[in-house]
Amino acid sequence: MNINFQGESKPLNHIWSACVGAGRANEGLRADWQSHLSKAVEHGGFRYLRFHGLLHDDMHVYKIVDGQEVFNFQYVDSLFDAMLDRGIRPFVEFGFMPSDLVSTERTQFWWKGNIAPPNDYAKWANLIAKLVEHWVVRYGLEEVKNWYFEVWNEPNLSAFWDGTKEQYFRLYQVSVAAIKAIDDRLRVGGPATSNFVPDTRFDGELEDISSHLTLVTEDLDSLEWKGVWIEDFLAFCERKKLPVDFISTHPYPTDFALDGHGEFQGRSRHAGSTKDDIEWLKRVIASSAYPDVEIHLTEWSSSPSSRDCSHDYLPAAAYVVKTNLDVSDLIDSLSYWVFTDVFEEVGAGPAAFHGGFGMLNLQGVPKPTFHAYSFLNQLGQHELARSEDSVITRTENGELRGLFYNYPEDYTGTVPMSVYPDQTVAQTAQSLGSSRTFNLVVEQVAPGSRFVLRTVDRDHGVAVQLWNEMGRPNSPSREQTQQLIAYANQLNEREFIADSNGRLTLDFNIGAWAIALLSEQV
Repeated sequence: MNINFQGESKPLNHIWSACVGAGRANEGLRADWQSHLSKAVEHGGFRYLRFHGLLHDDMHVYKIVDGQEVFNFQYVDSLFDAMLDRGIRPFVEFGFMPSDLVSTERTQFWWKGNIAPPNDYAKWANLIAKLVEHWVVRYGLEEVKNWYFEVWNEPNLSAFWDGTKEQYFRLYQVSVAAIKAIDDRLRVGGPATSNFVPDTRFDGELEDISSHLTLVTEDLDSLEWKGVWIEDFLAFCERKKLPVDFISTHPYPTDFALDGHGEFQGRSRHAGSTKDDIEWLKRVIASSAYPDVEIHLTEWSSSPSSRDCSHDYLPAAAYVVKTNLDVSDLIDSLSYWVFTDVFEEVGAGPAAFHGGFGMLNLQGVPKPTFHAYSFLNQLGQHELARSEDSVITRTENGELRGLFYNYPEDYTGTVPMSVYPDQTVAQTAQSLGSSRTFNLVVEQVAPGSRFVLRTVDRDHGVAVQLWNEMGRPNSPSREQTQQLIAYANQLNEREFIADSNGRLTLDFNIGAWAIALLSEQV
């Protein structure tokens, strides 16, 4: 492939750095969480942050005392100040329900997030209005207009919403009315539903777990997968003449299916399933009354398990790069879940590496996915050329950046999912596949300019391997932590030099699952 560095280009949409996820609001008050956020923003360039639990009792936002509503936004202020000081804005998710507003007693996670609909929708709307008004006063309307407001999280799942579809739609209706009454330019959306499904389990008012088809079908790709509640949500908003500024959903390439004995089993789809889901979503939105809404996929990863050891290994990084590049022209954000293993939905991680969602582990050690987002963020804004395993770009400063990856051709699925912290599945996947050769020439670069190719591969940047050699210490010492961080950041490097005619010849191999970034040495 021959590329003219000074030639025509097209814009490259950096969907990967638009938004990233975190566990819950209260975790954001921790020093290690904030330190990890600084690293994520610096290297990943993330512009928005989304998390659960903003209205949970441990944030102390709402109480009813002697029949009077009492609002206290000090903890929220502390969190949002810390975020904004680090250059990242909130992608606000409204949830869970304050205890004094619950209509049922059901909770989720060890920290007991209330998943009930409100016992008084007017009081819920008043809480939302008071909070948004507070933000406008504290940060200014010009700032808050840049934020996004998402109503609840995965209400289609009984685990996250102890109510009906109709009750969620009502929650959206009163929420969007309360927010838009403050200023019509504030951006509100939903329905923030979970992964796509191939059956009717979510067609009714309540989740019907007897309708699962995933486990009883061997060939998942033979099924017709569809988004959850999207069509019904758009139709409801059209009937009620409600504004919708963005559609959000969570296209994990997996499904948790019932195994016939009351237990759930994870199943992974094919490697391009996220793109398939987004194309379905685009068609549905285009034919709706809201054809121009933004599309924000506010949770996404190789799997929705926080005990999936594939998150710690190299194939997850190749999957991140492949998928983001595959869908970059289709959506506004694909928000990785999450940036740090300071994450406690099922309690503290049992060991330093346990398959947590984070790009950084609890001790701040970068995982291969951290490098994937760093590499993506360093790409230029102008796309010069693309193939199925690479993209060549030019930055605003006129620098050459290229990103290469090897998602093995003989491996058609997504990264295999394990819902328990057993590394065997992840290690086996990482050992599969062959190396790949890249041959290309870039013309009209500066004569004699030097470039470096930095590669994350099986032998570089996968810190969990050194941790295994250390004997898998549950809580690494300070010295061991520094060794792990150094190992994670010690990537393979190779230099290339343009000839006197400004011709840069690139001929190299990278191993299976490897990712590599080419950049100019300045």
